[in-house]
Amino acid sequence: MTYFPEEVVDHVFNFLTSHRDRNAVSLVCKCWYKLERWSRQRVFVGNCYAISPERLIARFPRIKALTLKGKPHFADFSLVPHDWGGFVHPWIEAMAKSYPGLEELRLKRMVVFDESLELLSRSFPNFKSLVLVSCEGFTTDGLASIAANCRVLRELDLQEIEVEDRRGHWLSCFPDSCTSLESLNFSCLQGEVNLGALERLVARSPNLKSLKLNRTVPLGTLYKILMRAPQLVDLGTGSCVHEPYAGHYVRLMNAVLNCKSIRCLSGFLEVAPCCLRAIYPLCLNLTSLNLSYAPGIQGSELMKLIHHCRKLQRLWILDCIGDEGLVVVASTCKELQELRVFPSDPAGGGNAAVTEEGLVAVSMGCPKLHSLLYFCHQMTNAALITVAKNCPNFTRFRLCILDPKKPDHLTLQPLDEGFGAIVQSCKGLRRLSLSGLLTDQVFLYIGMYAERLEMLSIAFAGDSDKGMQFVLNGCKNLKKLEIRDSPFGDVALLTDIGKYETMRSLWMSSCEVTLGGCKTLGKKMPRLNVEIINEYNQMKQSSNESQRVEKMYVYRTLDGPRQDAPGFVWTL
Repeated sequence: MTYFPEEVVDHVFNFLTSHRDRNAVSLVCKCWYKLERWSRQRVFVGNCYAISPERLIARFPRIKALTLKGKPHFADFSLVPHDWGGFVHPWIEAMAKSYPGLEELRLKRMVVFDESLELLSRSFPNFKSLVLVSCEGFTTDGLASIAANCRVLRELDLQEIEVEDRRGHWLSCFPDSCTSLESLNFSCLQGEVNLGALERLVARSPNLKSLKLNRTVPLGTLYKILMRAPQLVDLGTGSCVHEPYAGHYVRLMNAVLNCKSIRCLSGFLEVAPCCLRAIYPLCLNLTSLNLSYAPGIQGSELMKLIHHCRKLQRLWILDCIGDEGLVVVASTCKELQELRVFPSDPAGGGNAAVTEEGLVAVSMGCPKLHSLLYFCHQMTNAALITVAKNCPNFTRFRLCILDPKKPDHLTLQPLDEGFGAIVQSCKGLRRLSLSGLLTDQVFLYIGMYAERLEMLSIAFAGDSDKGMQFVLNGCKNLKKLEIRDSPFGDVALLTDIGKYETMRSLWMSSCEVTLGGCKTLGKKMPRLNVEIINEYNQMKQSSNESQRVEKMYVYRTLDGPRQDAPGFVWTL
């Protein structure tokens, strides 16, 4: 196709939406490299330290949308120090000079200051979308800047964030001329909002399709919003509890009947049972239901609600539903594709929890299931083998046994054969997280059969270095490997070091890796950053190369050691 005119090839490139596909075509020839470079408008950077903003700008001069990730995934489990890094401000400064046409920014696990949001809001006149997931460092003052200055904003989405509330009325900073909002999510914010400003904003946003409220938005405001926005497709409720005026419930029912477009429902952070009954008419057409933050809904009420949701494709729920509730899911939700069951009591002290029986029931009733996150107290090999046979289309399989070293509770054997069946039957598996009593045998199975696996998360598993070696030697498409509290050491780390240049990152904590092993890896692979994280700052001056490293983070980079590393992080 190189003999085609550049205009034709450029037009063809517009149909390539996958980052992977565009990367591939850019390698065909210099002409295609040049065309792809100038036509690329969306870029994904999985590690903000893998490349500098300046290098990215030089590579792609016309970016309009950027997705950027900061801290490693284990930051979600408090294993990465709070002040490790991941600052977005240098990126915004660089883009402000070179990307005046930037329209979308999606950040995950980044440090975002109010000054960063202020600069962002004033530097890009056509800015339309800001998504912040598990970010930190900013307050509602920063949100006020976005609201006041981004005049064509379509999306403001805040997820899994604790924000200091310095300006409780930040919603009132949206100007009266702002009518472009299509998606607004502030469900994770704790502070009160200006209810009048919220109602007015919704009323003047005819294209608003997604709205997720926090717990301070009461029932009385919810039904007013529903009456003003019957076009909503995705709704996250606020607080649906008893109020002095019982007529609110009647009005809520009328408002629900007015909203025939809602397909995704979440929230219910506080809820009265009669409110659940009021939303039954919405359930008939729901494809997504997220009740993972609704501990007040008990098992019987959950089952009644789910019984009305026959078109569900995605369900996020707490384990208080119990195995009996999952049987209802299996018999009702035949179209279910994604299931996440979270612990209502992460400490494991609660009585109501799901087991392998619930998982087997869902696998038998929901053959289209391809994504699973399942927290439970026990599991068996037989159950996992049955799940593998019933649902061979899994692309994501994440099983967390709250007692991480617990064996098959019936046979007291390791869970190797069960997970082996999963990786053998599910040919398209891309992400796997496993737990329970596991030996090197399970990693042999993973290396042999998980040909498409891209991310593997391991904890409290394995017998020796061979386990990690099986994975690195066998999983040709592996991009991210996360290991904690496992007996893998220098032999496993240094056996196939060339593999790390084809991966995005390797995280190891509380393993058997030593300072000497890390130094050897850093010396042999200069294009990798081998970071040692020691919050007590005792190892940097140590000459004992046999000393065990508490946390190690390895990632490929084009720019060498980062310049903003705190004192407890150093690169070998």
